[in-house]
Amino acid sequence: MKIKLGKNELVHFVGIGGIGMSGLAIIMKGLGFKVQGSDVAQNKNTERLKNKNIKIFKEHSKSNIHKSTMLVVSSAIQKNNSEYKEAKKRKLPIIKRGEMLGHIVSLMKNIVVSGSHGKTTTTSLISSIFSETKLDPTVINGGVLKSLSNSARLGKSDWCILESDESDGSFLNLPPTYSIVTNIDNEHLDYYKSYRNLENHFLNFIKKTPSFGKCFICLDDENIKKIITKLENKNFLTYGINNKSNFKLINVSQGEKFSVFDLVVKLPNKKKKILKNISIPLIGIHNLLNATAAIAVSYYIGIPFLKIHDGLKNYKGVERRFNKILKFRNSQIFDDYAHHPTEIKKVLEGVKKVYLNKKLICIFQPHRVSRFNSLYKDFSKSFINADLVILCPIYKAGEKIKQIFNYKKFSKLLINNSNVNVILIDNQNDLNKLINQIVYEESIIIGMGAGTISSWIKELKKKLNDN
Repeated sequence: MKIKLGKNELVHFVGIGGIGMSGLAIIMKGLGFKVQGSDVAQNKNTERLKNKNIKIFKEHSKSNIHKSTMLVVSSAIQKNNSEYKEAKKRKLPIIKRGEMLGHIVSLMKNIVVSGSHGKTTTTSLISSIFSETKLDPTVINGGVLKSLSNSARLGKSDWCILESDESDGSFLNLPPTYSIVTNIDNEHLDYYKSYRNLENHFLNFIKKTPSFGKCFICLDDENIKKIITKLENKNFLTYGINNKSNFKLINVSQGEKFSVFDLVVKLPNKKKKILKNISIPLIGIHNLLNATAAIAVSYYIGIPFLKIHDGLKNYKGVERRFNKILKFRNSQIFDDYAHHPTEIKKVLEGVKKVYLNKKLICIFQPHRVSRFNSLYKDFSKSFINADLVILCPIYKAGEKIKQIFNYKKFSKLLINNSNVNVILIDNQNDLNKLINQIVYEESIIIGMGAGTISSWIKELKKKLNDN
């Protein structure tokens, strides 16, 4: 007899259309909970939920929750939200998404992927490796896996592979069996207020890994190298190009379709091994480090190398991670989620190394005024490998924060610090016209950002005249 969780619960998700909220909703429905939600923005995530027979309300209203037994809220939901206020009045349990996720996965053996960058790709790579085995894990990712056409799936085993969310500190709610820290960077300081506070949260996350588990840490990241000296025990293994790494990346060769590398494995009390000819359809050292993290945890828990090899070779990717959208004249146009200076720099470095003789055009839409206010100097130095930056207006994401800098002055700073040509545009129509006008020679064109830029890039298919 199989008894499902939550049979008598109706869980209402406020802001269900977000990638993290929608993924959690799918998992909870699969576990037996009755699930519904509301969101003013209807998108692909809400469509995927409707296909799972999850009821979606197109506006927030107290009437939506009249039969609900609890609320799950995203970090974007304010306390003046009508559903939130009604739940407070009725004394219903109100649970943040990160806290609820921690409750749900506490029932499983978890591989928790954390870090400022690379989490989504690393999580999806581990999922791809597991797909080659008889293990059937639950997967909860921060992006849509092409192999699943979704961000989450409920597996039949007691294994769970999940991407954490450090943006609001909620990753400390997750109970890892094994964990990964890809890197630590100046991100989400609007929440943490200081880098030291951010650092302490990551230290506490590493310490949460139980004695029978292990944390896998990238030794190439300078910020990580600093904090591991503060750890009282050595319940971790390292990976990277660094010679001291337990999993050392060597013999890297990158092409347009595949990158190939070897991995030196040096584990305590074990004979050194070399895992050879690992092939993966990704470019950029940052992605190969993500792959190394996936290999490290998979190899350590006992997945045979042949399965690991095949899982990486057959990797289908994640939406918005250097995805080719279309070919236009002699150029290829890609879509990418990079929205932080470090991410932008790494993506462009990787592309430049592979596409050596092609003009590199970056269409960049800054995301959030708060992020740009604190990091605009770093942004101005991130495009050194581009030949041209098409600068779009800032996507404010609902923020009502004043810009502390002049946008035109920033473009001049970008020109000086990245030695790049810059064109400012005002809207999507300007982009359509500009690409038609300027793109004739062989180029790689990348749309970057976390706002509406992805839809702008995809809609270029309808707007370009291929003469």
